[in-house]
Amino acid sequence: MAVTFDLFGTLVDVEYPSDPAEIVARELESRGVAVPDDWHVAYGERHVDAPAGAEVPLPAHVAHALDSRGVEAADNVVRHAVVAAFDPDVTRRDGAREAVRDVSDRGPVGLLSNCAVPELVPKTLIRAGLRGEFDAVTTSIGCGWRKPHPKAFEAAAEALGVAPASLVHVGDDPETDGGVKDVGSRFVDVTETPLDELAANLEAEP
Repeated sequence: MAVTFDLFGTLVDVEYPSDPAEIVARELESRGVAVPDDWHVAYGERHVDAPAGAEVPLPAHVAHALDSRGVEAADNVVRHAVVAAFDPDVTRRDGAREAVRDVSDRGPVGLLSNCAVPELVPKTLIRAGLRGEFDAVTTSIGCGWRKPHPKAFEAAAEALGVAPASLVHVGDDPETDGGVKDVGSRFVDVTETPLDELAANLEAEP
């Protein structure tokens, strides 16, 4: 058996921007990019024709949104603006680190997080004191697929060197994290099984 954890809302809490388009616009303008007047409309439009379930990195989305309004910006400028826009305060949830360490006795432990922002997951792990606690870290921006798509869970299983059906995925969202059931695996909802009861819950399973 291998266990994977969701990150945001499961192991950590973060404060998300209430208006991400506005925050991104400020960071772009601070780097000399002329943000179009209808930026909120452009930001909300779909610009990349990706398959269902595929992750579109936010810098790519932002670059295409600017391009759709005739605004040119260097890729590294857009990337730096997006990374700076999503730089949240991070709070590790009670029992998070202990839960990760407790289940590591049963087999490999990984992280599987939906995240379209470069550098955000590793930065969050450092701030939460969780860096180095996982045998493998898989993100949607890294593997190209978002939970609940089966390929996201398959990528996490491959990173841990196990079959997808041997995963137990721990998360807070039945709609996304619960997608692990589509690869024949088990989902543990932390809204029903608190982190400090996780190890005992797994022990109770046959």
